[in-house]
Amino acid sequence: MEKRSEDRRSRRSRRLLKEGLLQLMQEKRFSEITVRDITERMDLNRGTFYLHYPDTAALLQSVEEDMLAEAQVLVDAHMAESTAERTLRPVLLPILDYVVEHRTTIGTLLDSAAAGGFVDRLQELIYRNGARLTAAWFRDVSPENLDYLMSFITYGLIGLVKEWFGRDMDLPGEELVSMADRLVQRAAEALLQP
Repeated sequence: MEKRSEDRRSRRSRRLLKEGLLQLMQEKRFSEITVRDITERMDLNRGTFYLHYPDTAALLQSVEEDMLAEAQVLVDAHMAESTAERTLRPVLLPILDYVVEHRTTIGTLLDSAAAGGFVDRLQELIYRNGARLTAAWFRDVSPENLDYLMSFITYGLIGLVKEWFGRDMDLPGEELVSMADRLVQRAAEALLQP
């Protein structure tokens, strides 16, 4: 029983540290945030921080990894449907719901220069999954064309979300998903179909 309560405390502490970091990142640059800032914000001991993370960069990386892992689970759950239907809608709709639910965190990570690794890993996630779909939808895709297409798509999808956030999500999510699906489909067809 002691181990279970210790695990629960550890999970709670890690969650609070992540929340504190994200709150502070909305107020100041990541490079200005100290361990003391985070622990004071969340009313935790500095020793608690060091029990879980060696520094603020490791904490930020953990936040990023959590977000990307959850996104990958959603992609995996809907990839077969997207492949079969030849549309991104089955993947994009739950991803967009996830993005909206975590808008503050994702917006903070996309806007933070310190979270540049997040954007890179997000691009890798889109590339990896998009390449699987592209290979299923278009036979005999050259690696060069696939690289160009996936670079275009990854930057485009991230840009759409950033623009949508910047416009205070003025477009209904369903319309944004339809727009993204059309843009990706047309780009793929233009580049990959003879």
